[in-house]
Amino acid sequence: MKPITTTTENESLQLFQGAQIRYVWDEEKETYFFCVNDVIAVLTESVNPSDYLKKVKKRDEELSKGWGQIVTPLKISTEGGIQTMNCADVKGILRIIQSVPSKKAEPLKQWLAQLGQQRLNQLQDPELSIEQAIKDYRRLGYSEEWINQRIKTIEIRKGLTDEWKRGGMQEDRDYATLTDIISKAWSGMTTKQYKQHKGLRKENLRDNMTDVELMLNGLAEAAATALSKRENPKGFVENASVAHRGGTVAHVARERLEQELGESVISDQRAVNFTQPADELPFEEDK
Repeated sequence: MKPITTTTENESLQLFQGAQIRYVWDEEKETYFFCVNDVIAVLTESVNPSDYLKKVKKRDEELSKGWGQIVTPLKISTEGGIQTMNCADVKGILRIIQSVPSKKAEPLKQWLAQLGQQRLNQLQDPELSIEQAIKDYRRLGYSEEWINQRIKTIEIRKGLTDEWKRGGMQEDRDYATLTDIISKAWSGMTTKQYKQHKGLRKENLRDNMTDVELMLNGLAEAAATALSKRENPKGFVENASVAHRGGTVAHVARERLEQELGESVISDQRAVNFTQPADELPFEEDK
């Protein structure tokens, strides 16, 4: 079971009324598995969903008895890194919702149903994933120029990970390290350090980059992809070398641009600093 890859690169996040719900996509079963704690947090606005769930299971004995069949422990990204958390498919989430009094229950049910249909449509037509990403970014208030750049970097990233896969890299083990090598080479910071610089926690780093930061990061990954296609690196050491050299290409471009501007292009700005949030559209209007 692997996390789905979305065009927003929030491969483990979906938004419900502005709240984040982490998920895993089971390619074989073609179904979502949602983080139960996130769903409870959305329904109840509880700051401690785990404790709330304990109370729910005490109150609903049937739910407690069938808990092992309802939830599936899966690896989920957290502030402390990858952790195993209870997840459930749509059927399981609907069963849990039955035991949680919340005015958001019905909208969440409709959201789950529409989300599943959207995903099946996207599997048949990948362009729909791009269209949905653009809608999501517009709703969040990003400029058209930023959105165009972001979509392009997503395509670049996909080309790079395809190269890593061809070079024998393992997604769970190697991709994050290679990404850090590229990031460190051009920006001077690993992904974690970059997020700390911007004051981010769970948020996606690229969604909080300025257009210039996105372009430089995209240049680094495009350069690494081009070098990889030419040199066909095998094994981690060779791929790491290519990643570093790709990042160095962008570092040179960064230094030249900063000389012209007279200031650093590495920004501490987050999306909230350069977006103009639009009125949130109801989920049902997303076609």
